[in-house]
Amino acid sequence: MAKKNLADALQLASGKTATTEHSSSRVQSADKPELPPSRQGKKAIAGHFDPAVSKQLKQLALEQDTTVQALLAEALNDLFDKYGKKPIA
Repeated sequence: MAKKNLADALQLASGKTATTEHSSSRVQSADKPELPPSRQGKKAIAGHFDPAVSKQLKQLALEQDTTVQALLAEALNDLFDKYGKKPIA
């Protein structure tokens, strides 16, 4: 049995019946949005740092004419190399 959403339950309680089309369109919009091609098959990695770290990282990306993403990949590959792992970032 499909799980009902609040709107459908309220319509049902008020004596109206929810339409199947209405319910199915809500289910589709509640699904995860499709990822852009550059992110498909990839996983986000995050951490919490002091705001100064974020600012300095962005400044470094500007100075090096690159992206924060590219700098993070470089840093991860350096870390992997340091610990004898394959640089796959």
